[in-house]
Amino acid sequence: MIASQHTRMRIFFTGVGGQGTLTATTLLARTALDAGLDVVAGEVHGMAQRGGVVESVMLVGGWRAPKLDLGEADVLLGFEPLETLRALPWLRPGGTVFSNSDALPPLSVSLGAASYPDMPHIEAKTREVAATCYFLPCRALGLQAGSVQSGNTVLLSAVCASGVLPFGVDALEQAIKNHLPAKLQEVNLRALELGKQALAA
Repeated sequence: MIASQHTRMRIFFTGVGGQGTLTATTLLARTALDAGLDVVAGEVHGMAQRGGVVESVMLVGGWRAPKLDLGEADVLLGFEPLETLRALPWLRPGGTVFSNSDALPPLSVSLGAASYPDMPHIEAKTREVAATCYFLPCRALGLQAGSVQSGNTVLLSAVCASGVLPFGVDALEQAIKNHLPAKLQEVNLRALELGKQALAA
């Protein structure tokens, strides 16, 4: 069921620098604006150039500023599973999580200075907070669509197709056609289809 047009909703995005987390935030914000919704969005924390954590927020339904406190997000979109785990304090109890299940380990793990938790641990911790959560192999599906970066569109498509947002996947499809460069549209439209399919599977 699609949420009401008057729904007030707070969405928290998290990922790793270089993944395109802010681009994904902008695309979803433009989708909401095109659907006639009142939207504010902004970056919370960004270290994109260093492969660090990138966090942003999007508030729908009449908020004045893109501010979010811990425990307030209705929806958490995680573009990297470890960052999803780290961002759980931002989610309200009973919220919804959509996360990539394909790991992109941070530098500390690559260098052997830290260990990466396994997916069952990440999923179990997520289910302790979220009423609903989906873990999708976005990186793999992005590659299948034609580019790793389009894995972000897989995740956005899944959340739009789920009915949790006050607009559906058709609105995202139109936003891709309206706002992405022509050369990126085909691969992202393929990713959109794969996201819908992954959610339905």
